[in-house]
Amino acid sequence: MDFDDVPGAPAERMPRAAHGWGAVFALTLCVATLIASEFMPVSLLTPIAGDLRMTEGRVGQAIAVSGIFAVLTSLGISQATRGIDRRRVLLWLAVLMLVSGAMVALAPNASVFMAGRALIGVVIGGFWSMSAATVMRLVPEADVPRALGMLNGGNALATTIAAPLGSFLGQYVGWRGAFFAVVPLAAITLGWLWTSLPPMPSARGAGGGTVFRVLRRPQVPLGMAAITLFFLGQFALYTYLRPFLETVTRVDVSTLSLLLLVTGVAGLLGTWLIGRMLRTRLYSLLIAMPLAMAAIAVALTTLGVSPLAVGVLLAGWGLIGTAAPVAWWTWLSRVLPDDAEAGGGLMVAVVQLAIALGATAGGFIYDRSGYESTFAVSAAALCASALLAAMGWRAARRN
Repeated sequence: MDFDDVPGAPAERMPRAAHGWGAVFALTLCVATLIASEFMPVSLLTPIAGDLRMTEGRVGQAIAVSGIFAVLTSLGISQATRGIDRRRVLLWLAVLMLVSGAMVALAPNASVFMAGRALIGVVIGGFWSMSAATVMRLVPEADVPRALGMLNGGNALATTIAAPLGSFLGQYVGWRGAFFAVVPLAAITLGWLWTSLPPMPSARGAGGGTVFRVLRRPQVPLGMAAITLFFLGQFALYTYLRPFLETVTRVDVSTLSLLLLVTGVAGLLGTWLIGRMLRTRLYSLLIAMPLAMAAIAVALTTLGVSPLAVGVLLAGWGLIGTAAPVAWWTWLSRVLPDDAEAGGGLMVAVVQLAIALGATAGGFIYDRSGYESTFAVSAAALCASALLAAMGWRAARRN
C-alpha cells in the first residue's frame, strides 16, 4: 500500500487516542464490503448475463473493469488528492461505494452495470492505496501491525464469503438483491467513518518520484512480473468457476454455494498456515504454490464431472490461492525494506491489473474455446509465475 501520505516527522503525526480503533474497525468493514463487491459477480455470472442480455464472458469482464479503474486510481490518487484532508477523501470514497452499489443493483442495461463496476474500481484503488497510511495515523506505532492485520482479516473474510454469499442471495432475492445488499453496508461504513475518523491533513511535501522507481532495484522487476502472471492465471480460471460447475460438474445452486464456501474456508486456513512457513521457506513457497495451482487447473479439466473430486480440488485451490498474497507481501518487505511504501503502491496496481487481464483473457477464451482452453491458459500463466520466482530466487542468492 502507499505510505507516501504519512508525515515523516513525529511532531506531524496525528494524535492517536483510543477512538482511533473505532476508525480501524470502520475501515475493516469498508475493506470487507469492497472485496465482497469486487468478486460477487463470480457467483452470479449466469443470471446477470441472462437479465442484461450479455454473454457470460462479458459479465466476467465486469471484474476487469473494476480492476482497471483500481489500477489507475492506486497509481494517481496520492498526487491527485495532495493537500486534501485524508478524512474527506475517505468519506467521498465511501459515498462512491454506496452510489456504485445502487447503480449495479438497479442497472437497466449493460452500460450502466459496467459504469457502476468502474466506480467500485475507483473506490478499491483509493482505499487500498491509502489504508495502511491511514492506519499508521490512527493507532500508536506499536499497534500498527495488529491494526493492519485486522484490515487483512476483513479482506480474507470477504474473499471467503463473497462468492458463496452472492450465490446464496441470488437464489432467493435475485442477483440485483444480492448486489443491493452492499448499499446498507456502504451506508453504515460511511456513517461509521464520519463519526470515527479524526482530521488527517495531507502532507503537501510528501513524494519523491513515482512508484515505478522501485523497478530499478534488483529482483523487483522479476518479482512484479511473477506476481502479474500469478494473479492473471488465478483469475482467468476463478472468474469462470460458476459456469464450469453448472455445465460440466452439473451441480445445483445449493451445491455450488457449498463448493465455493469450501474454497473460501480453505483459503482462511491457508492464510493461517503460511505464516509459520514463510520464515525459512519463502522462495520455495513462491515457486511451489503456482505449480500446485497449475496442477489443480489441469486436474479440473479431467475430473470436472465428479462433484467430490472438484470439491477436493477447489479446497486445494483456495488453500493455496488465498495464502499466496501473504507470501508475496513478505517478499516485498525483504527486497525493499527501505522503500516498501513505493513498492506496496506499485504492487497494488500490479495485482489489480493482473486480475483485470485474467478476467478479460479468460472471458475471451471461454466464449470462443470453452473451459478447457481457459483452464489451460491459467495453468500456463501459473507455471510461468513459478519460473520467474525461481529466477528471482537465483538472483537473490547471487546478491
